[in-house]
Amino acid sequence: MKKILLILIMFSLVLFGYDATIDIVKKGDMLPKIMVQDATSEQFADKLLEKKMFKLLVGDLKISANFIVNDSYVKTSYEGDYKENFQSDIAPDLIARYKLEKQDNDLTGYMKLINAKNGSIVMESTYKISNKKRYPFLAHRMIIDINNKLGLPSVDWMQRFVVFAKYTGKKKSDIVVSDYTLSYQKTIVTGGLNIFPKWANKKQSAFYYSSYNGRIPTIYKVDLIKGKRYKIISGKGMLVCSDVSKDGNKLLLTMAPNDQPDIYLYNLLTKRKERLTKFGGIDVSGNFIDNETRIAFISDRLGYPNIFAKRLNINAPVEQLVYQGKNNNSFSAYENYIVFSRREGDSEFGKNSFNLYLISTKTEYIRQLTATGKNYFPRFANKGETIMFIKNYQRQSALGLIRLYSNKSFLFPLKIGKIQSLDW
Repeated sequence: MKKILLILIMFSLVLFGYDATIDIVKKGDMLPKIMVQDATSEQFADKLLEKKMFKLLVGDLKISANFIVNDSYVKTSYEGDYKENFQSDIAPDLIARYKLEKQDNDLTGYMKLINAKNGSIVMESTYKISNKKRYPFLAHRMIIDINNKLGLPSVDWMQRFVVFAKYTGKKKSDIVVSDYTLSYQKTIVTGGLNIFPKWANKKQSAFYYSSYNGRIPTIYKVDLIKGKRYKIISGKGMLVCSDVSKDGNKLLLTMAPNDQPDIYLYNLLTKRKERLTKFGGIDVSGNFIDNETRIAFISDRLGYPNIFAKRLNINAPVEQLVYQGKNNNSFSAYENYIVFSRREGDSEFGKNSFNLYLISTKTEYIRQLTATGKNYFPRFANKGETIMFIKNYQRQSALGLIRLYSNKSFLFPLKIGKIQSLDW
């Protein structure tokens, strides 16, 4: 059991038409200036929710990296003139004016995007959710629509759910579903050691996870729509689902039936598994690459963890993918790019740090993405321009976000517990 736990520790590190507003946005490289105005009625009882909504909208706009955001809090009326209650020295190009209404547990949001130069309404939409606790997704949807309306780079990834395992105590870990800011969190699986969640499909209607609570490790599938759990496969030793095929019918598993972790391809339709690696060391964390014709994975076949690739055949030759660093223990691939976590020695930023690096498999391009703390388990967004990761720094665990094009990073601390692994 001790050997299995050591391997698990290593594996967890392996991880409308034309208008003047559109013209404003397209002028040169100047980002449009925008401010958010709260037009919620004074009769709205949940003042804390009202303020949280404002902070989320401002935060989403900043993270989009498509605007210069004024974060001054301004209270106004929804139907008021565009010049109402804004100071002349702010001089925004755009105003995002919202109001909230609540009935029972339903929450309705109204958003109006205004050209602050002439008062014309660029867009106006209504949003409704049946559970007020999911208000962050209402805010994310508003900002996604603003970006799309203005023809700016999409931030559709903001509406995706994050599923993560959270350590809560010794041999105790819950599976939690959240938004990317951790403002919304719902615990789905609790009790015992539940780790390495992985989305089962693009719709994010189900996920897999590893349970180490019974006699032998077991992978379960949780259907979020039906609210049911299904047993997928059990096996002695290590058992983790690290990737799912595009059609959802095949899983890449790390299995160690004889204390030797290797990568297996498991067919959900036939219930048959095929061994893909055979090495007298550690092969873990398989991921599909090259349109699912090959896999990338972590192996210590050089005497230290590094990233390799091979075709879906046990006898296929193995190719080294990363030549930088000598302790690369988690990664994510998108097209010809790989982001990986590398263990480094002591530096001016601290002892024994783990930093993220981005490389291209077609060139010698390499870019360091982090400099402090322990950064691992990177995951590309579905379009590759955003990377999510886990950051541990000064005894605090946080979900990190890197916007590659704008060269900006953001952290969302977890108030209770420690993030073990994630997927989005």
